[in-house]
Amino acid sequence: MTMMLHTSLMILMIVIYDDGAAAAAAAVVVVLCRRGGSRSRGVSSSNRITNCSIIISSDEDKKNSKRRALVHGIGALTLNSFIGSPLLAEGIPQNYEAFVDKADGYSYYYPSDWVEFDFRAHDSAFKDRYMQLQNVRLSFIPTNKTDIHDLGPMEEVVTNLITNIYSAPNQVADLLSMQERNIDGRNYCTFEYILTSPNFARAAFATIAIANGRYYTLIVGANERRWKRYRNQLKVVADSFKVFDI
Repeated sequence: MTMMLHTSLMILMIVIYDDGAAAAAAAVVVVLCRRGGSRSRGVSSSNRITNCSIIISSDEDKKNSKRRALVHGIGALTLNSFIGSPLLAEGIPQNYEAFVDKADGYSYYYPSDWVEFDFRAHDSAFKDRYMQLQNVRLSFIPTNKTDIHDLGPMEEVVTNLITNIYSAPNQVADLLSMQERNIDGRNYCTFEYILTSPNFARAAFATIAIANGRYYTLIVGANERRWKRYRNQLKVVADSFKVFDI
């Protein structure tokens, strides 16, 4: 009963956001483990997902209105309506909420005290109420690929993502770890990286997957100074990302 109520409340809170920043990044990307290149640096290959985001932009106002209407319509449904999602079937960890987008075929957890917000060119996003750079966002773009391995060798794909897609010209990208996993016949890649600029550094996990003719990317991160403290909390988010048929 508690889980059902918790999930229903969660569904009512679902929000969408789109970020054009990564819209052009439908290309493949890979990252070489340059710093502490251990594949198991706090990330279990059986449970971790890697997230390389790719973003598509759209008419934000129109899309957000449409999605919010859809979400509110779904909100009255109970957990049983979403039992097909592997994420909900596993049970939601304490202090997390589940975001399930049945229309677009994906789900993930986010900290229960975070709030939804609009992140340009992203389909959904949540952030910490007080530390706004601590957030998660999900985007996807069309693709004719059927699996992330169709993009090329994962190390090359990830390296290209963090050095050419995720980072700005004045930033240096470091890949800390990379993990691959297969769930229900679908492959996921999750990687941890840091982007360092002259006055600022940001650390993040990214998880990428392909399904439904879409290249999905989930990114969850924080200020590098807070990374050590919040890394494990954010890793739960990265590992929870799953896609399903629509």
